[in-house]
Amino acid sequence: MKLKLSLPLCLALLLPGCVPSVNPLYTEKDLVFDPALIGTWGESDSKETWVFEKSGDKKYKLLQTDNEERTAEFEVHLVKLKEHLFLDLYLINPGPGEWKINDLAKFGFIIRPAHMFLKVTQIEPKLQMSFLDPSWLKELVEKDPKAIGHEKLRNSSDQKEEQIVLTASTKDLQSFVLKYVNDEKAFGKPGEMEKKEKPKK
Repeated sequence: MKLKLSLPLCLALLLPGCVPSVNPLYTEKDLVFDPALIGTWGESDSKETWVFEKSGDKKYKLLQTDNEERTAEFEVHLVKLKEHLFLDLYLINPGPGEWKINDLAKFGFIIRPAHMFLKVTQIEPKLQMSFLDPSWLKELVEKDPKAIGHEKLRNSSDQKEEQIVLTASTKDLQSFVLKYVNDEKAFGKPGEMEKKEKPKK
């Protein structure tokens, strides 16, 4: 799965490739910090960059710049559930002046607080991550609506297909991702980034 997508746009449009969650994936006891994550990451064939900075004892700031050079800011936590690592991303700022007013009006979901999480397969020597697959999730909840707490939303009257937003509690989210963490259809093949710049000392 390629990681080439604008994360704020993903949250705004509920694009394929991300599943927003109302609640975080972590509690305080689940948080860890790995300095290896700090730095500038990107794919070799993409202008997109993910810049991680330390923002607290167990917190990061992410500046994500897409291929159109729009930069958004996220609050990020590295979460350890049993032996598995995840990133919980929370949109802080979509980027002042970088979004068209009409886009923000049409896709008002961006103003609703949301978390997004990724499974982290490894951090070094290359950062490997994968999103929870929305097509897989949609099929799952159609078969079993009680599989995980969720809502089905449309962002505009002309959007025919409903998109899923997770509403489950943190505890239920954790149980859910651990149940399917090794399911290749749930998380799929991870995208891979390499470190382009080392953090400044």
